[in-house]
Amino acid sequence: MIASTQTNHPLAQINSLTRPDAPLEQAFALLRKAGLRITQPRIAILTALISSEQPTSIEQLHGDLADGSCDLVTVYRCLAAFEEIGIVRRSFFHNGTSLYEINLTGSNRYHIVSKNTREVRSLDPESTAELSATVERIENRLRSLGYTDVTHVVEFFAESKANPRAQLPITTTDS
Repeated sequence: MIASTQTNHPLAQINSLTRPDAPLEQAFALLRKAGLRITQPRIAILTALISSEQPTSIEQLHGDLADGSCDLVTVYRCLAAFEEIGIVRRSFFHNGTSLYEINLTGSNRYHIVSKNTREVRSLDPESTAELSATVERIENRLRSLGYTDVTHVVEFFAESKANPRAQLPITTTDS
């Protein structure tokens, strides 16, 4: 790795135990645990993901970064590494476009994607809990049948009504 990509960013040296609720510090701890270096491009990408209010595409994420902070290929590579170690979760638009969101808690968030407005909203907590319980039972059943490394992707796609506020019990995605 080229030395210029290493960082002396002050947050890279902070012990994650000092403020365990700080998302960037949690991400640094996960990077260290996975044996990955904390570089300026990774800091920029993680910061953009943490501040994003909804899942975002690689191109949108790259556009949100400061000019010159990293190229598009670096964003692709970093997100692939982040997904592999569980820092980000990938979801999809109805057209197959990959969307990424920060996932420091390890729990899945389920979304509904509007096909006509392209708005991404989180499912309400009650529906999320019900879906999570069902998915967990299925994953456990698959493990009992001998499957390993069981994962899943669940996304809902629908046409939005004329009044999006009337769509209950969906809540706007938050970070």
